[in-house]
Amino acid sequence: MPAVKKSLKIKQESSEESQKRDVMQNIVQILESVQLKWELFQSWADFSRLHLSNKLAIFGIGYNTRWKEDIRYHYAEISSQVPLGKRLREYFNSEKPEGRIIMTRVQKMNWKNVYYKFLEITISEARCLELHMEIDWIPIAHSKPTGGNIVQYLLPGGIPKSPGLYAIGYEDCHEKPPSPDHEGISQEPENETLGETEMPLSQASLKVEMEPTRIIYCYLGIAEVRTLQQCLFLHFQANTKTFSKEWVGINGFLSQNCIVDPGISPKSIYIKFVEVERDFLSAGSLVECLEKAIGYPLKFNN
Repeated sequence: MPAVKKSLKIKQESSEESQKRDVMQNIVQILESVQLKWELFQSWADFSRLHLSNKLAIFGIGYNTRWKEDIRYHYAEISSQVPLGKRLREYFNSEKPEGRIIMTRVQKMNWKNVYYKFLEITISEARCLELHMEIDWIPIAHSKPTGGNIVQYLLPGGIPKSPGLYAIGYEDCHEKPPSPDHEGISQEPENETLGETEMPLSQASLKVEMEPTRIIYCYLGIAEVRTLQQCLFLHFQANTKTFSKEWVGINGFLSQNCIVDPGISPKSIYIKFVEVERDFLSAGSLVECLEKAIGYPLKFNN
């Protein structure tokens, strides 16, 4: 049993490390997409400047070597709780764990110079990125068809009666082409392996693998005038006559998805949401922020 527990712990840690790498890679992609210039770290005065002292930001730490001038990322983070200036000082302070790693590599000549870059963000944009990277999708159930071919969405309980941000997405399933193993099955008996001898080549070529479920963002909503609960109710359960002009696209899509042919289920729909104080919701460019993070345009945001 101890060996099994140890194995499970290693797998859990491996999964957590993999998740951290994925998040960091996503942050790096955001920084690269806005084409920021690297700034050379020279002194502590860099981070005491007024414009860094109380800002929230996405930032990256980079380095080069004596052998290769190209700057590579060491670390990237969204500083959404701690001001950027304070967070950067921790990365360049040899008394802090983060700074100790950097300073040691410079002293040992593993690295030549250290650089940083940052993109200032608003509180609402920080929460928008949190919505994308940290909040799980919630599947929306639907009723059995009524009136022949109409289904109704069944919203989950627990949606906050407060302002915030919410996203709507749908499941996108694609089939992978046959793998090389399937394409390369030989008809010669000496090359056949156990199990393949009983499968005709025509059947083997039809084998496909399904990709893991991928959810496509199609709408980002800002619950500022109404609450999150009210907005989502109006998207999923309101009469079409109550469409506001900006909701025509997304509500039309959701309404059309309720009309199904016999024996065919509607497209799987998902939501996620995060509470944000109303005073912060009008700041920033939230749709563009999310589009940069996910790497594609939101279909139903004008």
